[in-house]
Amino acid sequence: MTTLARKLRTVDYFTLGWGTMVGVGWLVVMDDWLLRGGVLGAVLGFAIGGALLLPIGYVYGRLVVAMPDAAGEIAYTAKVFPPGVSFATGWMMVLAYFIVCPWEAVAVGRIAGYIFPALDSMELYRIAGRPVYLPHLIIGLALTGLITLLNYRGIRLSATFQNWTAFGTLALFALFVSFGVSQGSPRNFPPLFTHGGFISVLLVIQIVPYFMTGFESVVKGAEESGPDFRSKGFVTAIWMAIVVGIGFYTIVIAAVGYVAPWRQLTGEKFMTAVAFERAVGSRWIVSVILTAALLSLVKCFNGNFVASSRLLFAMGRRGLVDPAVSRIHPRNQTPSIAVIWVGIATAACMFLGDAILVPISEVGSVASAAGWLAACAAYLRMASLPLERTIALVGVMVGLAMILMKIVPVVPGHFTGYEWLALAVWILLGVGLGWRARAAAMVAATKT
Repeated sequence: MTTLARKLRTVDYFTLGWGTMVGVGWLVVMDDWLLRGGVLGAVLGFAIGGALLLPIGYVYGRLVVAMPDAAGEIAYTAKVFPPGVSFATGWMMVLAYFIVCPWEAVAVGRIAGYIFPALDSMELYRIAGRPVYLPHLIIGLALTGLITLLNYRGIRLSATFQNWTAFGTLALFALFVSFGVSQGSPRNFPPLFTHGGFISVLLVIQIVPYFMTGFESVVKGAEESGPDFRSKGFVTAIWMAIVVGIGFYTIVIAAVGYVAPWRQLTGEKFMTAVAFERAVGSRWIVSVILTAALLSLVKCFNGNFVASSRLLFAMGRRGLVDPAVSRIHPRNQTPSIAVIWVGIATAACMFLGDAILVPISEVGSVASAAGWLAACAAYLRMASLPLERTIALVGVMVGLAMILMKIVPVVPGHFTGYEWLALAVWILLGVGLGWRARAAAMVAATKT
């Protein structure tokens, strides 16, 4: 039987986890973050929300060492819960990763249009009042094709690409932040909160699961570790991804609030770039920021593509969806059919345009929290030591709280009709695919 190629190292797992987590939200929707919470509200929201993920990271580290399975949450829940729970958990996590792919494919068109305004032309149609431009579609589809090809050809090629883009992003981030803040002032921070302290922080914490999703993608590549890899590398990569992710988000938010009066810039396209340009008084820093954003975009796209394709592959292998998606390419040793399907679905969702960006982050937050909740609940059932059970229980409570914050109507920032519609469509699609897989299995069993 052909198996997945075993070529990943600890550094590859770190760039997969952190790279999957940090995309271009810090450039594309910074205004949404600051309008939700203000500078201090947004910083505290990401710091607190990120810190709450540390117990969940601990649980994932323990689980992947015990069960290095690409199925991740599916394998963990299958060990202690009925098959329905396992399927539902896997399907929600596929959504959490996959939904980022069209997000990034759409965002690259927006960034390109900012660099070259002539690309904001040839409007095809509008969705929710937002135009969809032909050049944006072409650029996004081209990037989708590139990412699909990289992952079809081999995990080592994909991992090398991930490493260069991840460390390139960090280097450029350090460059533009250090130059920008030298020209800023604390007088630019107010208002520190936009809705009162508690509500401001709460509104930001609600979206943290979406923008911090990715550290657990490490476990989706567990079957592709190199021969000399040691299992403690999984734990190192997960914790490093969370810590560096918290640092990145809090620093960039604080920097934007420091370099310019942010309240005056919330109507600007890509206010992060505009804020630094005003502080430095030169266009060169915008070029650095946009280069960092493009590198960050493609690494996040690639990381989520890896995670979603591996999870889909694992579901097919377990018969939860069509077993055809579990096929491994005999030469490339990649889950080629799953890769192709994720690429096709990403391209199709791109046609929804800019209107998907903010609603996607809302739905993705719930999907991620559901997966974290299920993994922690499974570990709670497995663990025997009191400390481990306590940590798992904390993870369960965090995951549940993050879900309730979005679905309970009385909580500010709860789901609107668009988010409920998107979630319902995904659930119905999963039910249909699951029913089809079970029906196919019954027919095969009858024939034998």
